[in-house]
Amino acid sequence: MHELHPLQIDGLISRSLEEDWGYGDWTTDLCVAKTSIASARIVAKERLLVCGIDVAKAVFAKVDPDLKLETAAESGRTVESGAELLGITGRARSILKGERVALNLFARMCGIATITRQFVEALDGTKAQLLDTRKTTPGLRILEKFATSTGGARNHRFGLCDGVLVKENHIRAAGGISKALERLHESLPPTLKIEVETTNLQEVEEALSAGADIIMLDNMSHETMREAVSLVKGRALLEASGNVKLDTVRGIAECGVDFISTGATIHSARWSDLSLLFEV
Repeated sequence: MHELHPLQIDGLISRSLEEDWGYGDWTTDLCVAKTSIASARIVAKERLLVCGIDVAKAVFAKVDPDLKLETAAESGRTVESGAELLGITGRARSILKGERVALNLFARMCGIATITRQFVEALDGTKAQLLDTRKTTPGLRILEKFATSTGGARNHRFGLCDGVLVKENHIRAAGGISKALERLHESLPPTLKIEVETTNLQEVEEALSAGADIIMLDNMSHETMREAVSLVKGRALLEASGNVKLDTVRGIAECGVDFISTGATIHSARWSDLSLLFEV
């Protein structure tokens, strides 16, 4: 995912503003005159990877199309604490009404992109590529997956319709890996790949024999993953998953897998520290 179209985020922003505003902003509407004009800037309060400027701009534009928005930092670049990210000039009321939603989304996206970049850097020199997962905040998936992409990861499935991932419970419900893949090969559109989750070498061998395109090695030891790589010999792509953390990802990659998937870049990412400051 390389860019976000306004149509993809317009509804999300509208719902977020509606949630924040409720039936009125007592503080802003009573304290600040309608005619008051102000300038403000969003700044980084720590070192971070910039992601989500266009989303923040879209929030302010939704609140008031007359606001002047000036980008001060490039998306996908690392900035230091104190760096200006976005300048806003216009009606003070409009800036205040958009502030919290813009910061919430912007900080969330920067935080995800920043930790994702750390994971990607840990893989430098290996062939393994980092993948995200569907472990996302309901309603924010498109922003969170965009942020992992900005950080250097590749997107896994966006939703259930994007590909086939036969997991442990599918296998049990279908009566085994072979039976599950037999049914898939009968009806699946030929453009979709089949991935199978495995927990041991016997399941790896069964998935390979049944025609899996990608085999997930779930929560396997390094020794078992290396054996799986030797067993498969490039006949299917291998994805490692489970207990993937910043201090473990390098060792997993060195086992020889093609991909490493982790939800940690999203569900365990903290928000970056951003602040919106009015100019005095």
